[in-house]
Amino acid sequence: MAEFVRLDSSTSRHTMDKSITLPPDEIFRNLENAKRFAIDIGGSLTKLAYYSTVQHKVAKVRSFDKATKEAASDKLYEISVQEEVTARLHFIKFENAYIETCLDFIKDHLVNTETKVIKATGGGAHKFKELIERKLGLKVDKEDEMTCLIKGCNFVLRNIPHEAFVYAKHADSEFRFQTTQPDIFPYLLVNIGSGVSIVKVESEDKFERIGGSSIGGGTFWGLGALLTKTKRFDELLQLASKGQHTSVDMLVKDIYGGSYGSLGLTGDLIASSFGKSATADKEFSKEDMAKSLLHMISNDIGQLACLYAKLHNLSRVYFGGFFIRGHPVTMHTITYSINFFTKGEVQALFLRHEGYLGAIGAFLKGAEEDNPNQYSWGENYAGSSGLMSVSPDMNPMQRARSGTFDMLEMDRLERQLVNLPLLQDPSSYIPDTMDLTEDALAREYWLYCFEEALDGVVKRAVASQPDMPEAAERAEKFRQKYRHKLQTLRHQPFAYGSLTVRSLLDTREHCLNEFNFPDPYSKIKQNENDIALKYYQKAVKSLEELSWEERQFALVRGVLAGNVFDWGAKAVSDVLESDPEFGFEQAKRQLEERPWLVDSYDQWLERLRGPPHKCALFFVDNSGVDIILGVIPFVRELLSRGTEVVLASNSGPALNDVTNGELQILTERIAAMDPVIQAGLREDRLTLVQSGSSSPCLDLSRLDKVLAQVVRERQTDLVIIEGMGRAIHTNYYAMLSCESLKMAVIKNSWLADRLGGKLFSVVFKYEVPAGKPSQGSAAVTPS
Repeated sequence: MAEFVRLDSSTSRHTMDKSITLPPDEIFRNLENAKRFAIDIGGSLTKLAYYSTVQHKVAKVRSFDKATKEAASDKLYEISVQEEVTARLHFIKFENAYIETCLDFIKDHLVNTETKVIKATGGGAHKFKELIERKLGLKVDKEDEMTCLIKGCNFVLRNIPHEAFVYAKHADSEFRFQTTQPDIFPYLLVNIGSGVSIVKVESEDKFERIGGSSIGGGTFWGLGALLTKTKRFDELLQLASKGQHTSVDMLVKDIYGGSYGSLGLTGDLIASSFGKSATADKEFSKEDMAKSLLHMISNDIGQLACLYAKLHNLSRVYFGGFFIRGHPVTMHTITYSINFFTKGEVQALFLRHEGYLGAIGAFLKGAEEDNPNQYSWGENYAGSSGLMSVSPDMNPMQRARSGTFDMLEMDRLERQLVNLPLLQDPSSYIPDTMDLTEDALAREYWLYCFEEALDGVVKRAVASQPDMPEAAERAEKFRQKYRHKLQTLRHQPFAYGSLTVRSLLDTREHCLNEFNFPDPYSKIKQNENDIALKYYQKAVKSLEELSWEERQFALVRGVLAGNVFDWGAKAVSDVLESDPEFGFEQAKRQLEERPWLVDSYDQWLERLRGPPHKCALFFVDNSGVDIILGVIPFVRELLSRGTEVVLASNSGPALNDVTNGELQILTERIAAMDPVIQAGLREDRLTLVQSGSSSPCLDLSRLDKVLAQVVRERQTDLVIIEGMGRAIHTNYYAMLSCESLKMAVIKNSWLADRLGGKLFSVVFKYEVPAGKPSQGSAAVTPS
């Protein structure tokens, strides 16, 4: 959340309480480039959406033209930092009390906008229509509230992987995030505002309100105000969180002295809401009455939702609306009700960005000509507030006088992202091996690890831009931003969905980009690529001198040794910093001797004695020694066997991972000195594609659509995943419908210990899907 900052009254004409003004760097970012607006005004909260363009730096590589004077350079390619413009969606949520100040701020900072219309939805859109038109000079075009809600819900479910969660109050992790299924339809949306609307959603544009109730959030608020004389919604929830409903509600055991076994009713079940208040001659506390009322409303809504879900044969039920608003006590009562009435057959699902759905939908309605649904979008962790706790116990009256705004920012991705077609069951695929929201020990270790590494990252960022005097200042801002994110995650690990090593790495990359450090390792990668290329022919020659069996083992050891060169691992970066002469042979000596920690090598060797694979998809990892002396010789052997190879590399930079742009140049250079690679490229048996990712880890459910198409066309029957980030932090348990090979060296002592190994232990995991016979003389099923 962005906090307001105190400024001198001369700084701004627009204040909220004469001492507070809006911090433009934090809240209304990129407003000068805003092109479209939408607004959703509810009873107490306003949600503003706008589309803008963002200018940021990107690192580009370009092969030297050997016909020019540049050929005198020893470098393989040149690196240039260029300005690029990308699209970003901004969503800001604040209390209606601040709407006039916010509109004034927007008016003062709005340079130009392509549209003269602002799309509006929500009950308050009519109330504030005149104010908006007068302040912004834009015509208010009102959109149907339910249509906007559904459009917004579809959008977040499609584009934010950990959007939906189950709330489990007494579990180690209260928030259990669900993997969004490839097909999000059909589902039931139960929107609880003043009343309740129950909507069945069957496709992008097909939905139907199939039911509802007048007993909703307004009922809880209204009756609560009458019973407790408490007028504020959050105060009422705070009372409920402290109450004991059993002093007001009549339970089954109050009537029968215990459970009613023949009907399957436990003694603690509510038989009559407020039942005791009719007969007991005493005063009831506000807290107890509020708790009883919350249970009554929630149980009624829960039962109604269950009946409609069963009637329409739907298992996915999302709850949203003002009544929910992320309040733990509300989510718990709804969840309890759903579990009771369906005996666990239906889950109550909540949404991280539930408060933004209407604004997102209204924006999409206004931007249909831009085809926003033709792109994939990704949450920008650097600019989003995340899911913050609004528990009345933790933060009383937060909504009433918070002085904070919630924000969601989403960046348009260059390519459409889809599932890898070779996932055995896309609906159950979970990329991450470890969920740090549920593992407190692992969470503490990795948060500490990333905090400890921060100084090194800052130093590397500054060093990557020696000609820019302001780099140190930007790097310091990056440090503060990322440290703040880590502190938030320490207290609220669920802030951005499931907390994983992948999300920590991705957040760091987003923050680096935020402060214009697009590729801090570009010079290191360039240098390592140049050095490794000098040894390529010698490495290939020594492999060709080996017997077939010796060569297969040497090739695997080569990939593993190459994977040691990882600047993202502190144990390795310390060595590389202190010993510039550390090379390929030294890396081989660091490797664990067989038997490895995970060792399917014998089964792999037997498979190689059989017929060649049709096509291998290889997700590559690091630049330098890894790709040039490790991966390419391995690929060369596959090509020689008659196997086509697709090399998938990052679309954008992350750590010292090789990017697609770099790999294109490297492969051309290698082809010039290796006829096998040259023939592979010429005959279209070696293909280079972008993965669609800019992360050191790998999410097989969000890959470039072109890659997925190539995989289908080539009838890929082998997937190779290399590296600690891609094969251990993610995809260690990924089940594929074809053969797979996961290779990595463990370069973190804590993780090695967790897996029962030691530093530089080897994971070599060859898997054949269950029920599918191996083509070699032996088969192995997934471990």
